Amino acid sequence: MDKNMKAVYKKRIEKTIKNLKRRNINGYYVHDLEQLKEQMDDLIVDKSSVAVGGSMTLFETGIIDYLRSRDLEFHDRYEEGLDPAQMKALHRSVFSSDVFISGTNAITEDGEIYNVDGSGNRVAPMIYGPDKVVVIVGANKIVKNLEEARNRNKYIAAPANVQRLQMKTPCLETGACTECLSPQRICNIYTVIDRQFDPNRLHVIFLNNSYGY
Repeated sequence: MDKNMKAVYKKRIEKTIKNLKRRNINGYYVHDLEQLKEQMDDLIVDKSSVAVGGSMTLFETGIIDYLRSRDLEFHDRYEEGLDPAQMKALHRSVFSSDVFISGTNAITEDGEIYNVDGSGNRVAPMIYGPDKVVVIVGANKIVKNLEEARNRNKYIAAPANVQRLQMKTPCLETGACTECLSPQRICNIYTVIDRQFDPNRLHVIFLNNSYGY
């Protein structure tokens, strides 16, 4: 992303952070991946139990390896060799973790956090359970409104994730959502976080670059 686009996105990030605050949600702007890790150090204390949702952003920013390197009780969904029963138990343990970390499908400039999930194991702990939720967002995920958020999922996020997972759905071939009812459909659960009761629970960290789908 060149400096002119970064200047445009910086203004959009600042606007979004301001509107998140109105909704009892904390927003942070970090300049690079090193500053992202410093912000995570501030938000997550040693010995905490930490879990993550499925997210390309967490891999692209190095957060998975960062968590593995820290003195944490990390419920690592990406640990090699987990069988279905172990994965199910891990997903359930997320609700009692101290911190849950995830990406997001989109966030509006007005501060609404929009997500689409297959089974709900990512969005459920964002909504309820862990004492603290940290969402890491690239500037490419900021949209004008919820209509743009829905379109972003239909034409970018869903087709890209289907390609990654090689699911047998129409968007694997067409590159765009047809609102199918395929057995392997990954767009089953739609959520919007509009506000939080607890002003210390939800934290959104913005990076002025493109990350994730």
